[in-house]
Amino acid sequence: MKPRFLAAATALALACSGAALAQAPALPTKEPAKAAKPAAPASKDGPVATVNGVAIPRYRSDLFVQQQTQRGNRDSEQLRAQIREVLINNEIVFQEANRSGTAKRPEVQQQLELMRHEVIVNAYIGDWLRRNPIADADIQKEYERARSLTGDKEYKARHILLESEDAAKGAIVEIVKGGKFEEVAQKSSKDEGTRPRGGELEWSVPSNYDKAFADAMVKLEKGKMTETPVRSRFGYHVIRLDDVRAVKFPPLEEVKPQIQQRLTQQKIEVLVRDLRAKAKVE
Repeated sequence: MKPRFLAAATALALACSGAALAQAPALPTKEPAKAAKPAAPASKDGPVATVNGVAIPRYRSDLFVQQQTQRGNRDSEQLRAQIREVLINNEIVFQEANRSGTAKRPEVQQQLELMRHEVIVNAYIGDWLRRNPIADADIQKEYERARSLTGDKEYKARHILLESEDAAKGAIVEIVKGGKFEEVAQKSSKDEGTRPRGGELEWSVPSNYDKAFADAMVKLEKGKMTETPVRSRFGYHVIRLDDVRAVKFPPLEEVKPQIQQRLTQQKIEVLVRDLRAKAKVE
């Protein structure tokens, strides 16, 4: 019954926190029983390590540390030592992949080009977002807008969805003559999501429903049902209002991250739409 909101972000929204980082292998929580001997500690300046004469640049370790701390891990000497071991192992396998010809395979080159493309795209959008941040005033405005749409009450209702007005009228007659609303819903409703529950809908605010449905629902007294079918874009409804209660709207600080994320996604969509309008797409 509720409309499906487009809550999922596009892939471009990954840029919200800056340039994309390569996926890091999971760091071990404890050393395996037969682990390879750790490499000698590296200095805090210069390369992380040197493998067969090839230096592993310091920035790789820094990127891994940044990624791990974003996941909630604490930056520590132990973390950096583990990352160093991962980088050394990766470099050893990387060199072998080059030696064996794996790196030159067409499908590997295609994946590398795709990753390069995505990193550059995400880096550009990250830069653009830093130049065009979401202002606190925008977040406050969106919060107030959502609060006004939500209203101060939410409703618990049941409904029977039917394909025709005559079928809906027949359901109303059946209930008026003594039939139980729940049983008629289970037998006749076309809403497969609520039919097994006797047409029961979750607690919700009117703005989450089709306008015609919401307008009819809020006019009902508790325990009463609509006397005539209610037409929406889904079909014809028979609605019964079971209960009403005050809305517990969360404070701004509690939902601020979600609002900021949604507004950021909207900014990205506008940016891409504007750039596409200037592009020649064939």
